[in-house]
Amino acid sequence: MHEPEPEPAQPAESRWPMAGAVNASEVLTLLLPDDLRLGPRWALPLAEGLLLVALISGDPLRISRRSTALRAVSIALVTVLACGAIWSTVRLIDDLIHGGTETNSASALLLAGGSVWASTVLAFSLLYFELDSGGPAARAHHMPATPALAFPQQLSPELNALHWRPRYIDYLYLGFTNSTALSPTDVMPLAPWAKCVMTLQSIVSLVILGLVIARAVNVLA
Repeated sequence: MHEPEPEPAQPAESRWPMAGAVNASEVLTLLLPDDLRLGPRWALPLAEGLLLVALISGDPLRISRRSTALRAVSIALVTVLACGAIWSTVRLIDDLIHGGTETNSASALLLAGGSVWASTVLAFSLLYFELDSGGPAARAHHMPATPALAFPQQLSPELNALHWRPRYIDYLYLGFTNSTALSPTDVMPLAPWAKCVMTLQSIVSLVILGLVIARAVNVLA
């Protein structure tokens, strides 16, 4: 007889902030020009939507169920989001170097570049959210002594945050600040994979912002 899992020590995180980020990423994908999108217009949003529905069906409302199958679906969803964002970044860079339809108009270029940049922020934030400390379901039940990503509440004993858990908004903030400051701000990467991923995100953001702004200024001039 299968015994039910013990309740997490702290209230598990709501599913909806994470789901909202996936939906926002789908909208951004639909806004991209065809040559910056991986596959047909409907392909990525459909794949992301189906994976999200599977997650919500298996663990609705709050993320607390530890399951190998759900974990695999979560990783698949993050992989699709990351692949789509990186593909769009590569295609945007190629268009900026060799000339593309959207690079001859400052407004079209800024819209496309902004959509790609925002997509990378969402993709990396969900990547951090899913990989740190075994994922949200694992974090709801137990936080490791040494997390992969150390937030201020974990670095400052005077905050008395023994039972504190990072939520998706914390990872979204991490993704945004790492893409704008191009370096860690208040969240320190401790694990090698976290340092590698944050470095990759900074490089991607630097290339997008630098090339798009330079090209837009050149077009306006």
